[in-house]
Amino acid sequence: MASSPFIFSAFLLFIFSLSSPSTSFAKQSSRPNALLLPITKDKTTLQYTTVINSGTPLVAASLVFDLGGRHLWVETDTYYWSTSFQTSHCNSPMCYRAGSHGCSRCYSDYRPGCNADPCTLTFKNPVNGIVDTGDIASEVVFIQSTNGSNPGRVVKIPSLIFSLGSTNLLNGLANGTVGMAGMGRHGVIGLPSQFAKAFGFNRKFAVCLPSSGGGRGVAFFGNGPYVFLPGIQISDLTTTPLLLNPVLVADPIIYSPFVYGEKSPEYYIGVTAIKIDEKTVPINARLLKINGTTGLGGTKLSTVNPYTVLETSIFKAVTSAFVREATARNITRVQSVKPFGACFSTKNVVVTRLGYAVPEIQLVLQSKDVVWRIFGANSMVSVRRDVICLGFVDGGVNAETSVVIGGLQLEDNLIEIDLARNTLGFSSTLLGRQTNCANFNFTSTV
Repeated sequence: MASSPFIFSAFLLFIFSLSSPSTSFAKQSSRPNALLLPITKDKTTLQYTTVINSGTPLVAASLVFDLGGRHLWVETDTYYWSTSFQTSHCNSPMCYRAGSHGCSRCYSDYRPGCNADPCTLTFKNPVNGIVDTGDIASEVVFIQSTNGSNPGRVVKIPSLIFSLGSTNLLNGLANGTVGMAGMGRHGVIGLPSQFAKAFGFNRKFAVCLPSSGGGRGVAFFGNGPYVFLPGIQISDLTTTPLLLNPVLVADPIIYSPFVYGEKSPEYYIGVTAIKIDEKTVPINARLLKINGTTGLGGTKLSTVNPYTVLETSIFKAVTSAFVREATARNITRVQSVKPFGACFSTKNVVVTRLGYAVPEIQLVLQSKDVVWRIFGANSMVSVRRDVICLGFVDGGVNAETSVVIGGLQLEDNLIEIDLARNTLGFSSTLLGRQTNCANFNFTSTV
């Protein structure tokens, strides 16, 4: 478990200051097999953040890690002084590749966000719901390679595509962040696709989110292995198909005419049933399927939702079933604490290596033998010294997605997204393997 993101970024800045890019990168003849980004959890917002080093002079940009985000966007002034910043030009190849939604013109003094004839992207901040249209641009990026066990040498991406955003887009984001790093499935501007194209490795990445206990998690891009202290390689993942939602948003009118008809960049999986202690919860199975016309329904993964969000009828059914099984274990229910629907006294609850010993939640996938198991460490939230709550929240009767698997349920689980094979691999809790996501060794070997 290594030092803070600030120290990590400061170390990179120091390394770059020792020599010019032309000298330090001339010796890098071989391409890396994989890259990595550190991930930290902001204790105030419960968002996950990462740091990407880019620009000339180098800027360590802190960004909210958005698993389903279409692309990287940053607040306009971030690259104001960068000499390697490249604006787009309307109808250029860069605009075509990025899937531009139009062009704009600015008549003020030239600066990032105010260019002569840039093409633009329209996008939504999933945290605050603000929709914005920003210029498409590119910038030089420096990122750490890895052998799966430790960080390796720093490598250069000469031209990474992103978009600019207005300052109000930062409302609600973790303090100090300047945008969002979109890891979605877009084949051109999603960061996993851009990293893979830059170095010729597989369109595959893995994410291991840290818990609130501190330390840094990690995201790997490219080929494994995935090794955590004390020398534990995470393999033998359970796999399930990724599903494509053919609609970018459930209500495309808010984007029209910019992105109507685009497919969602988010990652959906086919949950077919939910069980509590092996007992099936009675829910409307139609809600678990994606409506091909509206994009409503289904199950997706999210790192911007701190807890799993369930459509109201599913939430009520799951909560009732969980309370029933908890009562059978002599666990006492107490007054609920918002935003949660079911809270309990810790008096009769044993703490195990997998967290609180509470009823196990099972997400059944493509067959009864493919199950994502959620234990106490990923289901319960400690709200007071003697009170814990079920970390699932009510998404309302008009929820866009019926089941949104949130950050708490993903923590200390390694998930691998293979965009070429269109599959999701998952480890279930690493706590059962005597390690966790904060146990990647960030000590560099070079």
